[in-house]
Amino acid sequence: MTKNAKIEKRYDFVYLFDVQDGNPNGDPDAGNMPRVDPETGTGLVTDVSLKRKVRNFIQMTQDQAGYDIFIKERGVLNNLIDEAYDQEVVKENKGADKIERARQFMCDKYYDVRTFGAVMSTGKNAGQVRGPVQLTFSRSIDPIITLEHSITRMAVASEKEIKVNEETGEENYTENRTMGRKFTVPYGLYRCHGFVSAHFAESTGFTQKDLKVFWQSLINMFDHDHSAARGQMNARGLYVFEHDNKLGNAPAHKLFDLINIEVKDASKPIRAFSDYDVQVDESRLPDGVKLDSKV
Repeated sequence: MTKNAKIEKRYDFVYLFDVQDGNPNGDPDAGNMPRVDPETGTGLVTDVSLKRKVRNFIQMTQDQAGYDIFIKERGVLNNLIDEAYDQEVVKENKGADKIERARQFMCDKYYDVRTFGAVMSTGKNAGQVRGPVQLTFSRSIDPIITLEHSITRMAVASEKEIKVNEETGEENYTENRTMGRKFTVPYGLYRCHGFVSAHFAESTGFTQKDLKVFWQSLINMFDHDHSAARGQMNARGLYVFEHDNKLGNAPAHKLFDLINIEVKDASKPIRAFSDYDVQVDESRLPDGVKLDSKV
C-alpha cells in the first residue's frame, strides 16, 4: 500500500498523555485555572487544545505542498478563502460547482482542513468540511488537585509603575515588583478517545500518508510544545484499533472498554505515570479488528 493510498478502513483510538507540575489546558473564563468537571473533580482538556498542538507540529515538521495550516496564529481566514477563488480551476465554474471546487482546493492545500474539517463560509463561500479525524474531550483518570502559586516579577512594565520614596524622591527598587498567580496540577493522566472515518476521508482526500503524520504528531507534539505554564507533558499511550472495512466490525465503546487503567496504590498520592497500571485485554478483540500500540 502506497503512502498516498486512500483510507479504506475505520480506525478508533485511545490516546493517553499526562502532565506534571503544569497547567495542561487553562480555562480563560475561570482565571486560566485548569479545566475541571465540577461534579467529579476530574480534569478536562478540550479537543481544540490537542488539535492546536497537532497543527503546530505539522507547521514545524512539514514543509511540503499540501501541508499548510488553515487555522494558525495571526491567520486571516477570509484572505485564505479568497485565494481559493483566485484559482483558475475555481473561476471557470459557477454556483454550487464553484463552491465545490473551492472546497477541494482548500482540502488539497491545508492539512488541518482535510483532517479535522472547517467552516469556510465566513466570507466567500468555500463550503463546510466534516473532517475524518475527530477527538473527544480528554478526561483525567482520577480527580486532579489544582494548586495556586503566587509569583513575583522583579520589574515593572512602565515608568508609571515605578514607586518613588516621597521623602527622598529616590526610586524604591525593592518595591518595584509585581505579583501574579500561577496554577498547576501536581500530576494528572488524561485519556482521549478518537475516531477516523474512511467515508469522510474519501470526501476530503485524507490519505494513509496524512494518517501516518497524524500518529507521529500525537506521539511527538508535546516534546516541541514545552512552556513554563504547561510544566512537563508527555504522550504515554496511543492504542489504535484498526477495522478491516470502512464501516467497522464493532462499536467503538466496546473497543475502548478493552483498555483499563487502574492506580497501583490508592493510599498514596498519584505523582507519576508509574503509579498507574495500564491493562489491555487483547483476548477480547472482535473478529476483524487489530490493535496496534504506537507508544
